Amino acid sequence: MNSFHAGDYVSQGWYNSYMPNTINRDWVINDMEIVNLLSKADRVVGRLDMFSEYVPNIDLFISMHVYKEATKSSNIEGTQTKIEEALLDEEEVPLDKRDEWAEVQNYTQAMNQAIQRLNTLPLSSRLIRETHKILMSGVRGENKFPGEFRTSQNWIGGASPADAVFVPPVFEEVPNLISDIEEFIHNPVCDLPDLIKIALIHYQFETIHPFSDGNGRVGRLLITLYLVSKGILKRPILYLSDFLESHRRSYYDKIMGVRFGDDVASWTKFFLEGVIETAAKGTDALNDIMNLQREYEEEIKGMGSRSANALKIIDTMYKNPFIDITKASLVIGQSFPTARTLIEEMASRNILQEITGSKRGKKYVLSKYINIFMK
Repeated sequence: MNSFHAGDYVSQGWYNSYMPNTINRDWVINDMEIVNLLSKADRVVGRLDMFSEYVPNIDLFISMHVYKEATKSSNIEGTQTKIEEALLDEEEVPLDKRDEWAEVQNYTQAMNQAIQRLNTLPLSSRLIRETHKILMSGVRGENKFPGEFRTSQNWIGGASPADAVFVPPVFEEVPNLISDIEEFIHNPVCDLPDLIKIALIHYQFETIHPFSDGNGRVGRLLITLYLVSKGILKRPILYLSDFLESHRRSYYDKIMGVRFGDDVASWTKFFLEGVIETAAKGTDALNDIMNLQREYEEEIKGMGSRSANALKIIDTMYKNPFIDITKASLVIGQSFPTARTLIEEMASRNILQEITGSKRGKKYVLSKYINIFMK
């Protein structure tokens, strides 16, 4: 990897743009630190994937993982929505926060849709553009051609390309550079380990910056999509945005280190460290969820004839840990008074916590559960 030259600046007259070299090439890993990190990353990702097979109803919890990823990825772009806010219904969100709330909802929808599309469509330029269209529809940037690669120059930082921190390649180069990524993804003779391949793909995508807006979020989505498409993960349960937000300065520095210093090794090490930390936390979270499931089930057993309906409430709240009496009534198919009695008993047993403090319009949360995703 030490011989890789990442690219060069090209004069465009009054400014210089960066032209990255292609990544669909032969790679040689000659850094033992990378080899050791890769070995550890493979182990922890394999453990996470295996662990997910033993968690009952894992699909109930994936939606919470996606919401957390959507929130963290949007936070990197400046959106301040928290996971508990993202889970609210639109009418419950203050007017001044609805635009940011909508961006998180779009991210969640884009991820879910893209994962479904992988069943019928390979990870490709088409899928990337479809995902971007969902991500950018009806929110900030909706006027910047959702689902279409850019047809003008963009830049990062500064008031113009002339004083920007970074200027991606000119738009005419975008189709060929994206095609190179696509070929690299599906290259049948490239034996580069997949965790290193996606590190390179993420770097290259962010450097190309193929869209007028939303590149960072799509680039982070690509990580999970790649791992699922290659069968490394059976389910989408590994998301790096939390790590990247926590180490945002290092994230940017490592990316820029490749562009300006050809230091692809340092970026790869940083990426693998993120995979290791994130996979380990993911396994811990799944273990905490299984323990909490058992705790809830034991507590619910003491509710006698109400236990079956209490279990229905809990299962519903694994997808969204907020509920009110009206929603509970619909979930159990019983009258409002019956649902209220059930919810109040669950609150008295400390399964649910009331969060409004009001006499009417009470709302309850599965606080121990949501706290797992707020660590």
